[in-house]
Amino acid sequence: MNYNLNQANEQVQKKKSTFSVLMKLFAFISDERKNLILAYVAILINAGLSLLGPFMVGYTIDHYVSNKDYHGILLFSGILILLYITAFFSNLIQMRLMGSIGQRMLYRLRNALFTKLQDLPVDFFNQNKAGDLISRINNDTDKVNQFFSQSLMQFLGSIFTMFGSAIFLLSIDLPLGSAALVPALLVLIFTRILSPWIKRLNTANLKSTGSLSSEIQESLNNFKVIIAFNRRDYFRKRFEEVNNDNYKTALKAGIANNIFQAVYGLAANVAQLIVLALGIYLISMGHFSLGLLISFIAYVTNFYNPLRQLASLWASFQVALAAWDRISQILNMESNLLIQNDAYKDITASFVSLRDVSFTYPNGKEVLYDVNIELEKGKTYAFVGPTGGGKTTTASLLARLYDSTKGSILLDGKDIRSYSAEERSQKIGFILQEPFLFTGTVRDNIIYGNTEYKKLSNGHLDNAIHESGLETLLERFDHGLDTKLQTSSDEISLGQKQLIAFMRAVLRKPELLILDEATANIDTVTEHLLDNILKKLPTSTTRVIIAHRLNTIETADEIFFVNSGQVTPAGSLEHAVNMLLHGKRES
Repeated sequence: MNYNLNQANEQVQKKKSTFSVLMKLFAFISDERKNLILAYVAILINAGLSLLGPFMVGYTIDHYVSNKDYHGILLFSGILILLYITAFFSNLIQMRLMGSIGQRMLYRLRNALFTKLQDLPVDFFNQNKAGDLISRINNDTDKVNQFFSQSLMQFLGSIFTMFGSAIFLLSIDLPLGSAALVPALLVLIFTRILSPWIKRLNTANLKSTGSLSSEIQESLNNFKVIIAFNRRDYFRKRFEEVNNDNYKTALKAGIANNIFQAVYGLAANVAQLIVLALGIYLISMGHFSLGLLISFIAYVTNFYNPLRQLASLWASFQVALAAWDRISQILNMESNLLIQNDAYKDITASFVSLRDVSFTYPNGKEVLYDVNIELEKGKTYAFVGPTGGGKTTTASLLARLYDSTKGSILLDGKDIRSYSAEERSQKIGFILQEPFLFTGTVRDNIIYGNTEYKKLSNGHLDNAIHESGLETLLERFDHGLDTKLQTSSDEISLGQKQLIAFMRAVLRKPELLILDEATANIDTVTEHLLDNILKKLPTSTTRVIIAHRLNTIETADEIFFVNSGQVTPAGSLEHAVNMLLHGKRES
């Protein structure tokens, strides 16, 4: 299955209406309805009171200023002050409400993204760069939050103010009001035409930001290698390329996002000139008063100022839509490792059975084809073969990190696809060549995902470790279970990390234990120690060992040779060595 986010179907994204996108966004704040209504009421009060101001100013000029009625002037001035103070506090309330709503939405959105990532298979992470995923979780969600917490209510308030101002303009004088609104109509057409272009540029900028993040992460992770081979020039060149690309896309997006402000400003100036010219003419003809003209100009300003704000808000909206497209690409992904409701159990099958199994990586060639092997309970099996022959792929299929392209894999007589993730992880232990540890303590890492030991005290956990014969491994750490670990630190060796991964797997007492070059980074003394611990596992535990060291596989009950997509019995250790040396399959 293709999980490459950069190859997502753009046509599907284009078919989505803005309304449907907003509805999906609102789903993340569905329980904030009360606060949203309060914020909306506050912005309506603010906009409504602001709309009354110009009318009252014009009325005061025509009825009190022209007649020098100071009592009326002071009265209406006091009323205006109260209106503006009330509008100020209502605006403050809605800003506080929307800020808190936005932060809670950001929290939920990031949680939803991270939860979805945990549900996706290994295929997804093989096809996408970690830096880009981090950018989507951090940067893109923040763009959406900024629109919701800072721009949404301003957007709605501006729309309300504009419509209110338009109604007042048309009510005061229909021909003059219509003339004042003509530039706005042209701006609306202009906005409609340019919006898709602006969204594309913002999408490209967000994508390049993700690529920049990926390049930085990859370079920093491999900085030791860069230093060792003295290839800082390569590091600088690669960074310069992605940074330059990010600069160009950011520049284009910035110009596009700001183009509306210039156009909207021009429309506002043209509208004021139209009103001023026609208004003075109407006054000279005796059809208009000075107070009405001042009110009219104020309403034109009230109409076009929010329009200028909308220029910035619309750009923010386009950025948020582009960010949401990138977020929703992940949220819409579904794992191809589905659980099958299949209760059938083949009692004739071995503990592990691969039947006509073939496998192909996405957009790649076939790695395994028509593999048929049987692994019995309690035995040790070794997989040997040249690099790239398919050993790790076979082990990954046994642990269901992938599903076979064709054929079936039975675990304890049942299709491996019928086990839940929890059941499968309880039955199968997998120790990789490069173990992954979490920042925390040794204790945190060895009980990760192990519900049986999660609530045990250090004393009880020590007993469990002793019973499993792992106490000699724990002695390799200065502070035992409380030894601090940093995933990016060199304070502990790769071999020690492997020991922790080993303890984590053995403590689970899996029925099937897979060791993929698990002792490659461990000295021979420690390897001998681990071999003794493996012997203490329950006799029912089936072991699958992938290794190049001959002493690791010499005690195996059966050896399989994996090469060119085939898994065949290798017979004795001597026979397996000959096959490795000649690099070909023998019967």
